[in-house]
Amino acid sequence: MSPTPSPSTPPARHPDRPCRVPAGIKAFSTLLGHRAPDAGYFRYLGECLNVGDAPADALVEWMYADGMATARPLFERALAEGIDSVPDAPQPLVEFFRLVETVPAWVNREQLDLGAAVMRSGGADGLYIARDVALLGGYMFSGFNQTLLRTGALEKGSNTRFAETTRWALDVVSEGGLEVGGAGYRATVRVRMIHALVRRHVSAMDDWDPDVWGLPINQTDMAATLVGSLIAPSVGGIAMGRINTPREYDAIAHLTRYVGLLMGVQDDFLPRSFRDGVGILYHTSCALSTPDETTQLLSRPMIDDPLTWNYPRFEALRRRIARHQHLSVTSAFLGPSAMRTLGLPTFVPPWYPVAKLPVNLVRSLATLRPGGRERAAQRGWDEQERFMTTMVPSGEATIGHAARKITHHAA
Repeated sequence: MSPTPSPSTPPARHPDRPCRVPAGIKAFSTLLGHRAPDAGYFRYLGECLNVGDAPADALVEWMYADGMATARPLFERALAEGIDSVPDAPQPLVEFFRLVETVPAWVNREQLDLGAAVMRSGGADGLYIARDVALLGGYMFSGFNQTLLRTGALEKGSNTRFAETTRWALDVVSEGGLEVGGAGYRATVRVRMIHALVRRHVSAMDDWDPDVWGLPINQTDMAATLVGSLIAPSVGGIAMGRINTPREYDAIAHLTRYVGLLMGVQDDFLPRSFRDGVGILYHTSCALSTPDETTQLLSRPMIDDPLTWNYPRFEALRRRIARHQHLSVTSAFLGPSAMRTLGLPTFVPPWYPVAKLPVNLVRSLATLRPGGRERAAQRGWDEQERFMTTMVPSGEATIGHAARKITHHAA
């Protein structure tokens, strides 16, 4: 879709020209016919660094004005039970929830269910790509790092942040998760509200310069995070032998489009097809991949997270294997240049992706048999939940816990 015109001047963090992106993203995007953004669209990506989420921002302003002690319970009740369950609901709350509870005519429940099933089928490998490629590679987006650091990213640790992100993603792809009131719907709308809290809090900090950084958690950052979380794992899965049909890839994009709508991402950053989603991933990366000293501050601690994970037997050995395994995934997909930028070992043999390639190819073929997708989705879901308990013993992570200082202060 053509971008919405914007008169704003991009902040100083926006580069003069499209940045270098990891070779894998560029190669796959080029294969699908994408090119680097032209000058007009590249400037638009910079302008959107100044754009927030007006409905959520208005909601949070009301919550502050009314008092969080009163407003937050009303928000949580409307989220869990629907806005009609709140007697005499304040108008700002009604306006926000009427917006998110209204399902657009373009939403196709069959496609949502298929997209979720395919993403569950990705199993632990899909989560590995999300962690080792999308999240780690995202630390090269130094502008976004500025917000992370101001919300306690170093104190909470990367393991906690990824566990929260994973819990949100699993809620989104759970069966019925995107029904109004479902687990994924609730998690996504809650994250949207927390983003608005963070945007308000960080932008008011004395050391936040909007002429340099734009707006915290802006539209360009949100678009990159959306496709990085939900499109990138399926892109990486192809290289590891997880092959789906064109219809299934477009179902993933359909799910991403609806999740983005609930998250507050503007319409022209919502993919209409899988190819479109890959293009958004490529173009936002071209605008955001500007590593600086914050990159290694966030990336280097992450390589040792597996040394804290939980295994029922041979824990010390399995932790060391897991550390090398995840480095092998990062190295395979991001390449030596990005590894060097991230402060990681320049080359690690890609033994894990190579070992899983034939296994995943066989499993991909098996999904074409009657009932194959359902069986793959259940097996993958079990793997994903086991990985959650590996990272966090309870298998649970409180969404928004990472920003608890801000939300507690707001209350």
